[in-house]
Amino acid sequence: MPVFSYKAFKESGAAAAGVIDADSPREARSKLRMQNLHVTQLDAVVQGMKAEAQKKRRLFLPKFAQRKSPIEIALVTRQLATLLGAGTPLNEAMKAIIEQTGNTKINAVMRDVRERIGQGSTFGDALANHPAYFGDLYVNMVRSGEASGSLDQILLRLADYMHQQNRLAGKVMAAMTYPMVMLVVGLGVVTFLLGFVVPRILDVLEKQKIAMPLPTVILVTITNILRGYWPFLLGGVIAAWIVFKLFTNTPHGRRAWDGFILRVPALGELFRKAAISRFASTLATLLESGLPVMEALSITERIMGNVVLAEVVAKVRSRVMEGSDISAPLKQSKLFPPTVCYMVAIGEESGQLDQMLRKVAQSYDEEIELTTQKVTSLIEPIMIVVMAVVVGFIVMSVLLPILDLSNM
Repeated sequence: MPVFSYKAFKESGAAAAGVIDADSPREARSKLRMQNLHVTQLDAVVQGMKAEAQKKRRLFLPKFAQRKSPIEIALVTRQLATLLGAGTPLNEAMKAIIEQTGNTKINAVMRDVRERIGQGSTFGDALANHPAYFGDLYVNMVRSGEASGSLDQILLRLADYMHQQNRLAGKVMAAMTYPMVMLVVGLGVVTFLLGFVVPRILDVLEKQKIAMPLPTVILVTITNILRGYWPFLLGGVIAAWIVFKLFTNTPHGRRAWDGFILRVPALGELFRKAAISRFASTLATLLESGLPVMEALSITERIMGNVVLAEVVAKVRSRVMEGSDISAPLKQSKLFPPTVCYMVAIGEESGQLDQMLRKVAQSYDEEIELTTQKVTSLIEPIMIVVMAVVVGFIVMSVLLPILDLSNM
């Protein structure tokens, strides 16, 4: 049954919004009228989700970052696991989730999933119709849980995994946020000085017809270029950004960019550790859920978020298919540290690969936190020094002719 989102007014004049399921827009409006709601807008929600998901998959974001509302999806997953663990039937558990979910889009998705289950579809197949919200990893783990009769445990494991990935993404973003804020603030200060303050001071100095020192001449030249050609400079920046996005949208460009990211001092180490942690935790979660190794490696490959590392996982899968173990191709890639390869080898020999991968993920989560602090402490003084040099040059360029004028 289709799901519609609506905006309406109550009899009291207050605004109302939500979702409702109906066979047609006409039936939806009729149901809302029975609730004494005057409809002002009615849109089919679910029908547009597949197209929206496909559009999202064409973007340049890592696949793990393409999931919508990951925190809310993790919360819904944990609530559903709790209800199922308490013996609540799936249909009733879905109904409870729908009633308490405040996010309109997720509410609409869960309504559609519940409707498909009522029509005879499995839970996993119903979720597969919403790839923007439930990826391959999620769907395959749910299918495994349905087949083994341990859906509540699988969902709880999924919720833990999603929360762990959200924390990991938060740590990486924390390392990136500070330098970006510093950069934006610094550019804003320099733009304000060069665009408004410096020109007025230089106009006064030029009227005095004194010889400008070299730093002041350089500053005047930069200021004139920025004031006279700023539309072209802005257009150049936008054009460069478009070319960059088009380049990274090609397989060769994407691989070149992802390889460059891994080689960036300090930040490259952080990104590599985050990807290794994601690899270990994802593969461990899938193996613990009972998925075959080949299928688990295939899913892990698609959520790596870095083409270079994804190629390593693809090579591992190919070698495993030929009868090799997992640790050997990981070691040959030289992108995975020897310690990780050694722990994977021990896990394979002992038959406890999922547990060893879990230990690797936990270890790297701690290392990511330390690396984040290291990157922040390294970037902070560099940004301060750069800003001090730039602002100091501007101040010196303005003060030198003023001092010369006072000495005349």
